[in-house]
Amino acid sequence: MVDDNLLDDDLLLDDLLEEEVPTATVSASPQSRPKKDMGFFQQLPVQVSLELASAEMTLGELTTLGEGDVITLDRMVGEPLDLRVNGALLGRGEVVEVNGRYGVRLLEVENTKVSGGYDG
Repeated sequence: MVDDNLLDDDLLLDDLLEEEVPTATVSASPQSRPKKDMGFFQQLPVQVSLELASAEMTLGELTTLGEGDVITLDRMVGEPLDLRVNGALLGRGEVVEVNGRYGVRLLEVENTKVSGGYDG
């Protein structure tokens, strides 16, 4: 059982989400809460990765590979690559060169609404 005194209303995730809640489910409260400053979350680091392609094989097939062998991947040349943020699919893009470095041009962005799900 959770002691209600240990809960800090300022840390509730529901307060951070900016989705509209139907008025029928909201009880009238005499004191409305101030809007939260989301600036803190804008500074949190995330891991961004570009997934070229993948292949599935048995451990036996993997152990027989040697220098010069080719593994066929599940994407065609020229197909967009998956752009993932902390493992979740953000969208698809293509590799570009920016001042001698690799970059990614976003071609399509997935629905970025916070849903609590994880696409990993």
